[in-house]
Amino acid sequence: MKRTGTLAKAATVLSVSALALTGCGAADDASADGNVELRFAWWGSDTRHQQTQEIIDAFEEQNPGVTITGEYGDFGGYWDKLATQTASSDAPDIIQMDEKYLREYADNGALLDLSDVDVAAIDEGVVDSGRTEDGLFGVATGVNVMAMMANPTIYEEAGVELPDDSTWTWDDFSEVSQQIAENTDVHGTSGPNEPAGFQIWLRQQGKELTTPEGELGFEASDAAGYLGMWHRMMKDGALPPASVVTEDQEPGPDQSLTGTNGAAMGMWWTNQLSALNAASGNQLVPLRFPSTESGDHQLFQKSAMFMSASARTEHPEEVKAFIDFMVNSEEAGKINLADRGLPANETVREAVLPELSEADTAAAEFVEEVQPELGEALPVPPLGFSTLQEIIYRYELDVLFERATPEEAAERMMSEMESAIS
Repeated sequence: MKRTGTLAKAATVLSVSALALTGCGAADDASADGNVELRFAWWGSDTRHQQTQEIIDAFEEQNPGVTITGEYGDFGGYWDKLATQTASSDAPDIIQMDEKYLREYADNGALLDLSDVDVAAIDEGVVDSGRTEDGLFGVATGVNVMAMMANPTIYEEAGVELPDDSTWTWDDFSEVSQQIAENTDVHGTSGPNEPAGFQIWLRQQGKELTTPEGELGFEASDAAGYLGMWHRMMKDGALPPASVVTEDQEPGPDQSLTGTNGAAMGMWWTNQLSALNAASGNQLVPLRFPSTESGDHQLFQKSAMFMSASARTEHPEEVKAFIDFMVNSEEAGKINLADRGLPANETVREAVLPELSEADTAAAEFVEEVQPELGEALPVPPLGFSTLQEIIYRYELDVLFERATPEEAAERMMSEMESAIS
């Protein structure tokens, strides 16, 4: 999904539970006939559910005696359920994990160290995105890059040319968006996608949202500049009214302004391009983010998601074997395609590229094109990072609804963020 609401329940439940590694295991004991039963939890679309079941079937065929039961749902409900399961010593054996929550679970002893899973064919920076000082707790399935997805059909209707994304600036972005809004009955752009939008903008100022030491990496003046930019865009007609931005913070690709042709541009991860095209009926084009100074985009490669495992699993070797199959086998790669990101395993990626749809091919080509330009890898998010998205959105809306000035909102936002990650 593009956005989420408040998902702090995971951290809350984890903190109030001792998470002692005693008590019942995450998986049922092997049955009397020696068979191993595992549980695998993931979130995603119906397509992902079907593809994942195909991968499970293929693994089970190659590993007689191992049975894997799937548990899946939408992104928001997934984390509430996982937090509850973890707190009650009933976590699934195999867990699809997001970077926002990795440290919250790992630092509380809830995840299995996967350091002996083969990651030789995965870029070192991508591998390290699942690593803390205590071990490797998530193996990346794939990689994404945040892009500005542009709808050429709306641009054409507006009589506006697609920008040169190698040089355009935030001022250019605002001007183009305003022109489209003036010349059509749709918005020039949807609202920012957080925290990635803020992260990229900060990196263009030489700052980071959070540091490797787990602290905030920016000043209140930086946040005020960012919030003020979006407020000016709204006042100029380049950004939709605050009420429209509010409604567009939750939907996935199919119900979003971008997916319903209600906006000419929107910030999305590259693996979401296929869903956006399907929803809109148009062939959207991934563009580099605007830059503060021409050409310095400071995009970053993000691990789309991770395969993690419960520290309480009764069957760690079988769990690791499945994770190895998921990320390192061409068979699983050709089933997953780009749904869990462009495959992190570079050998699998080469095998998958000819099988991709037109949209996924365009996304893959964009990722490959910007690869040499990418900034430094992001630090592993600190404990409490999962709450920052909701905090940023809330203070953005305070500014857009003019309940606070950018400076007032920035001070309060920083204070709340510091408390969240301390």
